[in-house]
Amino acid sequence: MKQENNDGKKSIFGKVAAIAGAVIVVGLAVFVYFHFFFVYSSGVNAGDLNYFQRQGVVFKTYEGKMIQSGFKSATTSAEGLRSNEFKFSVDDKAVAEKLMRCSGKHVELRWRRYMGTLPWRGHSEYLVYEVLSVEE
Repeated sequence: MKQENNDGKKSIFGKVAAIAGAVIVVGLAVFVYFHFFFVYSSGVNAGDLNYFQRQGVVFKTYEGKMIQSGFKSATTSAEGLRSNEFKFSVDDKAVAEKLMRCSGKHVELRWRRYMGTLPWRGHSEYLVYEVLSVEE
């Protein structure tokens, strides 16, 4: 009889461990999806392309910065006012090639924002996927 009791306890422990493991795996999968793959927001920004470059040691990514019209106040009063900057990444080579030829020009870019970054996708949460217009 003792042996039946121990087997019963082991099977209950095994079921609880299996359910807890499944809950942890599903929870981790949901976190990874919402943090790295769910599009948090999307939109269009326009401004002058300050720089666009390919950088990285292991993962080569395309990174850029656009200066938008207007000013915003800095967090401390000692810095004063500064220009609006939009830092972004590009993972599409065709879009990157188009932006490489647009330094100093006024561009309109369509982007998606993710909650987190992936090393092969770029350093920014903002991922540009389309160039809408380019003006001199």
